[in-house]
Amino acid sequence: MNHLHRYASTRFGRLPKTFSELSDLRREVPWWNQVLDPGSPTLTKWNYIILCTCLVALFLDPLYFFLPVIGAPGCMQIDLGLGIFVTFFRTVADLFFFIHITIKFRTAFVAPSSRVFGRGELVMDRKAIAIRYLKSSFIIDLAAALPLPQIVIWFIIPASKSATAAHANHTLSFIVLLQYIPRFLIMFPINRRIIKTTGVVAKTAWSGAAYNLVLYTLASHVLGASWYVLSIQRQYECWRIECSKEMNSTHSPSCNPYFLDCNTVGKSARNAWLKKTNVIINCDALNDDDKDFQFGMFSDAFTNNVASSDFPDKYFYCLWWGLKNLCSYGQSIMTSTLSSETLFCIIICICGLVFFSHLIGNMQGYLQSTTARLEEWRIRRRDTEEWMRHRQLPPDLQDRVRRFVNYQWTATRGVDEEAILKSLPLDLRRQIQRHLCLALVRRVPFFAQMDDQLLDAICERLVSSLNTNDMFLVREGDPVQEMLFIIRGKVESSTTNGGRTGFYNSITLGPGDFCGEELLTWALIPHSDSIINLPLSTRTVKSITEVEAFALRAWDLRYVAKQFKRLHSKKLQHAFRYYSHQWRTWGACFIQAAWRRYKRKKLAIELAKQEQLYDDMYDDGAGAEYEDGDASSSDQANHAQHLGITILASKFAKNTRKGAKKTVSRINQDDSILKMPKMFKPVEPDFSAL
Repeated sequence: MNHLHRYASTRFGRLPKTFSELSDLRREVPWWNQVLDPGSPTLTKWNYIILCTCLVALFLDPLYFFLPVIGAPGCMQIDLGLGIFVTFFRTVADLFFFIHITIKFRTAFVAPSSRVFGRGELVMDRKAIAIRYLKSSFIIDLAAALPLPQIVIWFIIPASKSATAAHANHTLSFIVLLQYIPRFLIMFPINRRIIKTTGVVAKTAWSGAAYNLVLYTLASHVLGASWYVLSIQRQYECWRIECSKEMNSTHSPSCNPYFLDCNTVGKSARNAWLKKTNVIINCDALNDDDKDFQFGMFSDAFTNNVASSDFPDKYFYCLWWGLKNLCSYGQSIMTSTLSSETLFCIIICICGLVFFSHLIGNMQGYLQSTTARLEEWRIRRRDTEEWMRHRQLPPDLQDRVRRFVNYQWTATRGVDEEAILKSLPLDLRRQIQRHLCLALVRRVPFFAQMDDQLLDAICERLVSSLNTNDMFLVREGDPVQEMLFIIRGKVESSTTNGGRTGFYNSITLGPGDFCGEELLTWALIPHSDSIINLPLSTRTVKSITEVEAFALRAWDLRYVAKQFKRLHSKKLQHAFRYYSHQWRTWGACFIQAAWRRYKRKKLAIELAKQEQLYDDMYDDGAGAEYEDGDASSSDQANHAQHLGITILASKFAKNTRKGAKKTVSRINQDDSILKMPKMFKPVEPDFSAL
C-alpha cells in the first residue's frame, strides 16, 4: 500500500471511493508524494514540454559532428568552443529527460480490464505503476537520457593513450548515432499521448504546418551534419593512405600518423616533414590530375573550403546541402564507385522521397483546412450562379442574391453557428448564448425590463438573422413567424391599415428596436386555434441597409410566455405598449381623431350661438311692431323706420343661417374628404388570462 492509500486509510478509515475524495486527498498530500492523472492539464503541458525537449535534443546531437575541423594544412583538430556549447545545452536536455523518467514513475495508468466502458479506472498504486513502467519503456527512456557523448568527449578520450582528433571523431560519431535512435523513438509515445489527451498535436493549421516543416528541417540538419563528418573522415582517409606511402626508409623525413593531428603543429619533426611531403598535394580535391583517390560526393566540402570555415558558415552550407538533396531526392549528387558512398546516396534518395512526400501531404492537409470553408463558399457561389442562369432570373434579382451570399460569407465566414450550438450540451449552450446575446438583448428597451431568468430563456432561443438592403423582412397581411430584434442596420416599417385609400404611416427602426410584436399578443392568447393560425402582420418591414438581428420564432416565444408568468406583469405590459410602434401609431391616430372632433364641436357651438343671437333680434323687432300699433301718427315715421330695420335684420339673420348651414356642410364635406381612416386600437394582450 503506497503513501496515498495509507494516508487515505488514516483520513477516511478506508480507501477513497469517489473522484472528489481522491481529489481532496491530492490537495492534502505533498506534491512529491502525489500520483498524477495522465489526463490532467498539468501532465498535458509537460508532454508538450518534453516533446519540444526531444526536438531540441535531436537538433543538438548532430552538432557533435561539426567538432572535427581542418586546423592547419595536413592536420585535424577538435573545436573545443563548440564542444563546450553543445555539452552545456545537451546536459540541460538530459536533465529534462531524467525529470520525465521521474514523472512517469508517478503517473497513473488505466487498467486494461476496465476499458470495456468509458475511460476506464486509474491505477493509483505506485508499486504497480513502477512495475509496469520498468517492463515497458524504461530502458528506452534511460538510454535516451544518459549523457554518453559528454562522458566520452571529456573523460574517456582524454584518458586514452591514442587521444587523437581522428580517434575522438570516430568514437564520438558512433556514440551519437547509437543514442540518436532511442531519442528519436521516445517521441512517438509522447506524440500518441498528446493526441489521446487533446485530440491533436497542433491545435491550429498553421502550427501543424510549422511542426511538419520543423521535422523536415531537422532531417535536413541531420543529413548535412552527417555529410560533413563523412567529408572530414574522407579527407583524413586520404591523408592516412598517402602518409603510409611515405613511411619507409627511402623517404626522409618519414611520415608519422601523429603528424595528422594538430597537436603536433609547431614541432620540428613535423615542420621538416611538411616541407618535403606530397600528402597535401595528392589529397587536394582541386587537383584533378590525381585519379588514385576519389572524393566523390564529398569534394564540395573542400573545393568550397567548408571544412576550414567558421562554424556559422559551415553549418548553414551543410543545412543547405541537406535540404537541396532531400528535395531533389539526391539527383544532383556526383558519387564515386565506392560501395559505402553509393549506399549513402541510396539512403538519401529513399529518405528524401519519404520525407518530402510526408511533408507535402501534411502541409497540404493543414493548409487546405484553412481554406476549406473558402473553397466550399466558392463552390456554392458557382452553383448559385449556374442555377440562376439556368432559371433565367432577372438581373436585379440575381444582384440581390449575390449581395446576400457575399454578406452572409462576410458575417459568418461559412460557419453554421446554429449547428455548432445544437451539438453542445444544454448547460454549455445556455452559457454560450448568454455570453453572445445577453448584452445585445439588454440594448432592446423592452427586454431591459425583464429579469435574468426570463432573459436567459429568451437568449437560449434567439437565432441569428442576416438581411441585405432592400429586402422585405415581412409584408403587411402575411403571417408573422418571428420577432426581430435589430442589432445593426436600419429598416423601414410602414402600414396602409389594410390597404385603405389615403392612409400611409412609415417609421424607421434602428438598433435596439424590434418588429413583429403581433406575436406577443398571439403568444398570450389561450385559445386553441392560435396554435395553428399565426397572426397577420399589420406592417411591411423592409431593410434600408444591411441588417443583423436576432430572431425569436413564434413557437419559442409561445413557450416562453407559457413557462414564465412574469411575462404577464403590468410593468412589461406598459413597456410593451410604450416601445411598440403599432401602439404608437394607434395613439397618434387616436389623438388626431379626438382633436378633429373637438374642433368640429367647438365650431358648431360658435355657430349655434350666433344663430340664437339673430333669432332673438328678430323676435324683439316683431313684438315692438305690435305694441306700437295704436301710437300717434307723429310716431308713424319712426315705426316705419324701425319696421324697415327689423325686416333688414330678419333678412340678414336668414341669410346668416343659410351661410352657416353651407359652411357647416362644406366643413363636413371637406372633413369627409380629408378624414383619416379609422385606425383601430390593436388587440391588447390579455396579460391576466393565463
